[in-house]
Amino acid sequence: MEKRLILRFAILLLVTATAVTSCKKDARETNYSYFVSKEFSITYNKEYINNMIGIAAGTYSGINDLKPFVTSDVDVYKLIYKTTINNEKINASGLICIPSTPGEYPVLCFQNDTNTKNEYAPSKYVINPLYQMIEVVASMGYIVVIPDYPGFGESAQIPHPYLIAEPTVRSIIDMLFAVKEFGSSETPGISIKDEYYLLGYSQGGWATLTLHKAMEQDYSVDFNLKGSACGAGPYNLNLLFQGMINASVYPMPVYLGYIVNAYTAYHQFSTPVSDIFKEPYASRLASLYTGTLTSDQINSQLTTSIPDLITTDLLSGFNSSSKYAPVREALAKNSVTAWNTGKPLFLVHGGSDTHVSPVSTENMYNAMIQAGTPTQICKKEIIPGLDHGTGVLPCMVKSILFLKSLEDYK
Repeated sequence: MEKRLILRFAILLLVTATAVTSCKKDARETNYSYFVSKEFSITYNKEYINNMIGIAAGTYSGINDLKPFVTSDVDVYKLIYKTTINNEKINASGLICIPSTPGEYPVLCFQNDTNTKNEYAPSKYVINPLYQMIEVVASMGYIVVIPDYPGFGESAQIPHPYLIAEPTVRSIIDMLFAVKEFGSSETPGISIKDEYYLLGYSQGGWATLTLHKAMEQDYSVDFNLKGSACGAGPYNLNLLFQGMINASVYPMPVYLGYIVNAYTAYHQFSTPVSDIFKEPYASRLASLYTGTLTSDQINSQLTTSIPDLITTDLLSGFNSSSKYAPVREALAKNSVTAWNTGKPLFLVHGGSDTHVSPVSTENMYNAMIQAGTPTQICKKEIIPGLDHGTGVLPCMVKSILFLKSLEDYK
């Protein structure tokens, strides 16, 4: 969910960058179904990338294990593409990060964690330290794709479908189609290898596992999925919601509000907001999720006291009352149900996570194994002592190393 490492890694931005930025747009007169245009953003050279890794090693030394894989400079572009949300064609956006060295490269698609502010979307905040750490993975032999998600960047005019499966998957798949569509015609010397890797954390962990299932079951002809790594994802949304409202104090009410606001906007349930939140929070909810406020600003407009935030009826009847059946059904519909996957999968979580309980990952792993997935296909690691924010870097490094290990996997 919300990234908490911006300040922790802000020092990364003080490294003397040899990166060069530009505003040059590149949109050719070609008939594309998905691709609209790309705009050059920044270049990272190998020295800058290695310096960045070295500084981050002061927080987590394990990141040094990535240094041997750095072999190329990286060019980063904003990508605009077409997708469909609520049966309406719109333009969406994200980043595509390409090795500067000519060659054929697989695609790694990264799904980011909770964001509430449009200016913090990947294509708007390219030098966010967390995004940088993913952008430079392209130097390790990937074409890295980072969607903004609907509701941000080029699609900031619509609500963000927070933890809603269909529009999330559709928008990411369409971005991958756009990347596949323009291929080497838009990136001379670079060709796309038909191998796709998925990576994500928190909301992005949920999105990654949801996408993994869709690519394996519905898009296997279009994309050769090689494997996925999911960090700290809220896979069972009823479990997540219940854990939030069962706490007397929950530190991130922004997440609760985000779910209710998005599910209302996308007609996932018909339950009135006033049946879920008490006043004055029910009335102000819609005004908080317009892409202008940070999560901390939204938290300050809510309350961490669950009895003060949530109605008495919901607290007593969420699990049993027919009044809240639409809420339970909507959360279940957008949860990830286990299946027998044939594609390598790594589930990782901080053991002291107070935002998304590691029970989410434990349960998902056990359910995948019970569904028939072999233990050599599905791996799990719970890292002791890490909370949601402190777990980001270790979980991502371990995930990248897992994905690198799959390159020779058949």
